[in-house]
Amino acid sequence: MIALTRRYEFPAAHLLVQPLLSDAENRRLYGKCANPNGHGHNYGVEVTVSGRVDSLSGRIAEPHTLDEIFDERVRARFAHRNLNDDPAFADRVPTAENIAQVIHDELAAAIGERTGARLVRVRVQETRRNSFVYGVMA
Repeated sequence: MIALTRRYEFPAAHLLVQPLLSDAENRRLYGKCANPNGHGHNYGVEVTVSGRVDSLSGRIAEPHTLDEIFDERVRARFAHRNLNDDPAFADRVPTAENIAQVIHDELAAAIGERTGARLVRVRVQETRRNSFVYGVMA
């Protein structure tokens, strides 16, 4: 198998609170990330696709097409916004784990339809020390 990984960034804010918990329980669970004013990150995102190499182009997918899909489906939706306000996070806390899954779900069909490649994984880099992968881990 051969895969292509593209890297992207977008800035966004979030507040980590579980509505079913008290303020004290949220602070204990999420620490400073439960600050009522929220906080922001410059999220790094890696999108990995796999597929057959086209005999004419020698590529799995055109990188510019992946860029367009990411811009349309992720950056336009999440950049410079509070993720808590997005419907995808109405019933889940916008942790980086959940952000990775939402981005994966948002990209998978569009990538398949427009490139013929298969989305393998999405990796979200939240901080220098924390990154999260949704999809194939190998």
